Amino acid sequence: MESIKNRRTIRKYTNQDIPDSLLKELLEEAFRAPTMGNMQLYSVIVTRDAARKERIAPYHFNQPMVTSAPVVLTFCADFNRFCQWCHQRNAVPGYDNFLSFMNAASDTLLVTQNFCTLAEAAGLGTCYLGTTLYSAGGLIEALELPKLVVPIATITVGYPDECPAQPERLPIEGLIHQETYQAYKEQDIDRIYEAKEAMPENQHFVEVNHTENLAQVFTDYRYTKAANEEISKVLLETLRKQGFLE
Repeated sequence: MESIKNRRTIRKYTNQDIPDSLLKELLEEAFRAPTMGNMQLYSVIVTRDAARKERIAPYHFNQPMVTSAPVVLTFCADFNRFCQWCHQRNAVPGYDNFLSFMNAASDTLLVTQNFCTLAEAAGLGTCYLGTTLYSAGGLIEALELPKLVVPIATITVGYPDECPAQPERLPIEGLIHQETYQAYKEQDIDRIYEAKEAMPENQHFVEVNHTENLAQVFTDYRYTKAANEEISKVLLETLRKQGFLE
């Protein structure tokens, strides 16, 4: 699909709304994604209301596309619905555990990617927000999610009002392993990351952050060990509150 080869993140949208019929059609098609045991362990919260967008925006670090996009979709790992079905059929569910969360999260991400691919092929633009798991607890409250439901991914959707450059990708030879995982030699790593490090915008990141190289921008500023550990603690507590951990 040309839309896959040419995809790019869209953060600016026109004022054109997305018809309910189109959104429903895209979601219905997305729900054909592979799923664990054909259980469809996900739900999608559709946010169109401006006030509701304002409420969830702080949990996405107030990124402007949250309030400017006509639609915000929160894809959730959901074992609540399946467990209710089990209870109503005199079946005893055993899905209040971490493995079940991972199964539901995997289902959710498959559907999320399916939706993005379909939406972009239909002429819409999307932006994946990597902040959802960071702020899962706040989103659970704002979106009134019950036990055994956890937000996994958020996508802003609208008709594009920009055409940014395509983000770079690592060369495929650096990502594919034949039969078994092949250990990377030092020269392999240098070759795989050479083009990424040479990009002017990435060299700019190194300059403005006063680091020796691009890797240090990630480790020292963007995704630090301290922040990762703190967010991990909060996320584990959230999973506990939602019933996936004891």
